[in-house]
Amino acid sequence: MRFSRIAVLGGGPAGLYFATLWKRRHPEDHVDVFEQNPEGATWGFGVVFSDKALDFLRADDPETEQAVSARMETWRDITLVHRGERVVLDGVGFSAVGRLDFITQLTEGARSAGANLHFGKLVRSVDELAGYDLIVAADGINSLVRRSFEGDFATSLSYDHNKFAWYGTTKRFETLTQTFVESEFGSFNAHHYRYSPTMSTFIVECDRTTWLRAGFAEKTEEESKAFCEKVFADALEGHPLVTNKSVWRNFPWLWNDRWSHRNMVLVGDALHTAHFSIGSGTRLALEDVIALVDALDAEPGNLRRALERYEAVRRPVVEKLVKAARTSAAWYERFAEHMKLEPLDFGYSYITRSGRIDDNQLRAMSPRFMARYDANSLASTHSR
Repeated sequence: MRFSRIAVLGGGPAGLYFATLWKRRHPEDHVDVFEQNPEGATWGFGVVFSDKALDFLRADDPETEQAVSARMETWRDITLVHRGERVVLDGVGFSAVGRLDFITQLTEGARSAGANLHFGKLVRSVDELAGYDLIVAADGINSLVRRSFEGDFATSLSYDHNKFAWYGTTKRFETLTQTFVESEFGSFNAHHYRYSPTMSTFIVECDRTTWLRAGFAEKTEEESKAFCEKVFADALEGHPLVTNKSVWRNFPWLWNDRWSHRNMVLVGDALHTAHFSIGSGTRLALEDVIALVDALDAEPGNLRRALERYEAVRRPVVEKLVKAARTSAAWYERFAEHMKLEPLDFGYSYITRSGRIDDNQLRAMSPRFMARYDANSLASTHSR
């Protein structure tokens, strides 16, 4: 049996990319993408990729990689701002692109490949998709497919304690920067990076106690924005924050012990989430799609074996990255405690938070930072 009629739920990166890849390889097949929002509507601002995150695209899909890379902002360092001091972590590169820009490119790719894109189409029940050979659930954290069969997918969901709100700003930042600020209400952190020549993402984070003290539970979106502008006035240098569904959230940890059920399969945030601090959520989604398409092509006559192959090949990689994301998120859950450290010690705590890198590896990866850190440690030892 060939999978010639495919329904894709979700017009985000994963859904659009699956439609593109499948139609490129199988132009005779019928692929429908259903997205509940109008074309061009998205929330959030930038999409960030770690330094090596696009290597998989260069190998598997150079056409898409070249199109995306041409629009990206790229930098080689991370900057931490703590107690007003800037600590540069060299050799930790990232790239970013506007989320709407990225989705627009993927939309054009899927459309030109011949997929049928249905924007503004809300699918209310999986029963509406009867007759398709395969249903690809790329509809995110609130996936209809997953919610309809959570017991079959063995779904688990939990939340971090910290609160975060996702803003944009017209202030241009030269690197991915983490700004840590003490206030009368408690400690705040902002993750910010440029995603275009004129715009940056600006994610504000704090613990629940600080969030309650600051009165965010009663504030409107506009009032929260104004409050955050005051907290991060030095970093913003007079530039405003920009809202787009910038409500306070707790980061959701979603996992499914089974990745497929009947003729339905999960990809991206419908399947798993990874904390934004490691910049791998979109990468994971796109890699899921590549693995799924490869598995389907490897088992063209047996859908069950194809979906089992997808999970067997992909699961160990995802588990490793999700584990790293959980370790990173755990550091942020206690960032107020880490802020008691001096700036260089704070930087060392940050860059080693995953527990996967030793000092010798750090000296090779971030030689300028480690030279500073070692000199400071030596000076502290001699002063005792």
